[in-house]
Amino acid sequence: MSGHSKWSTIKRKKGAIDALRGRVFTKLIKEITVAARHGGGDPDMNPRLRTALLTARGQNLPADNIKKAIQRGTGELPGQNYDEIQYEGYGPGGVAIIMQTLTDNRNRTVGELRHILTKSGGNMGENGSVGWIFSKKGTFEIDATAASEDTVFEVALDAGAEDVKTEDGIVFVQCSPHDFEAVKAALESKKIPIGASEVAMIPSTSIKLEGKEAEQMLKLMEALEDHEDVQNVYANFDIDASIMEQFSGA
Repeated sequence: MSGHSKWSTIKRKKGAIDALRGRVFTKLIKEITVAARHGGGDPDMNPRLRTALLTARGQNLPADNIKKAIQRGTGELPGQNYDEIQYEGYGPGGVAIIMQTLTDNRNRTVGELRHILTKSGGNMGENGSVGWIFSKKGTFEIDATAASEDTVFEVALDAGAEDVKTEDGIVFVQCSPHDFEAVKAALESKKIPIGASEVAMIPSTSIKLEGKEAEQMLKLMEALEDHEDVQNVYANFDIDASIMEQFSGA
């Protein structure tokens, strides 16, 4: 859990810059479009779209952009077709990486991802090479100064959460994807402010990285996140808080 959690914290600190570059908005629009294409444009009947819309509104994606993305997905407006492809690979120190993509050109995407991995001391893996290390889970991040672990623990577990722990001043809640919306509703009903929430791939084990390998891994994660076809990146690494703070403040 810690490798993903630390990177998620870094992403949140860098989020404003990324949004200004348009990267976050572009990825959100892609996800909304694909969600609507596969499950329809009614969020009440489409859990994936409902989750995408919650994320988009949390990132202040304009309502008009949301509407057009849904219409492109349902076919009311012309739009690009995207293939959903998950790639697996390795980073510095043998870290396992999952890259979830939406692409209109498979050959371009796999070639560019392979180049990014190789440049940072990693390599592309075969399908299934690292996927077994990860499980899909709902995750929530709550500032420990806004709500104590005991308070969050009581509310979240009653709603179906599997785990609650505090790390680096953040209370992390984990649940099955099926219970994601119930846990979110329970936390919100008790006025517990949620800093970030998503359904993510959580590793069962983590590799501790230090020094040069830690810096290489953080730069690799940023390069993968910056790629326009990559929607999500997950990796099973852990690093010291001091390295994370230096990187997030860079």
